Amino acid sequence: QVQLEESGGGLVQPGGSLRLSCAASGSTLDYHAIGWFRQAPGKEREGVSCINRSDGSTYYAPSVKGRFTISRDNALNTVYLQMNGLKPEDTAVYYCAGDQMMYCEATMPSLTWTDFASWGQGTQVTVSS
Repeated sequence: QVQLEESGGGLVQPGGSLRLSCAASGSTLDYHAIGWFRQAPGKEREGVSCINRSDGSTYYAPSVKGRFTISRDNALNTVYLQMNGLKPEDTAVYYCAGDQMMYCEATMPSLTWTDFASWGQGTQVTVSS
């Protein structure tokens, strides 16, 4: 099973930027798609974005479309989430997740955490002045 590790979280002012990284190790052939999720205190886990390792097809939640960009570097087995124009409501623990069967596409109605089998430990993102 693939192991996933997030990095890049931190404290940023509103309007600022952060880049999160998700590094995969172990059985890296055991995932096809990587997704980013977030969970704020007292709220449900929300799907933010995902990308396919094969064709680079992506999905973005409406709440982040136009502000966040997901990308991949297959040689490094790493997926990035560039977050620009951050807002206080983006504050959450961000998780990356991988799945062998998942296929991401822009027309997906939503990104569901139960569709992903492997998870990282999460990284905290705090947007505050």
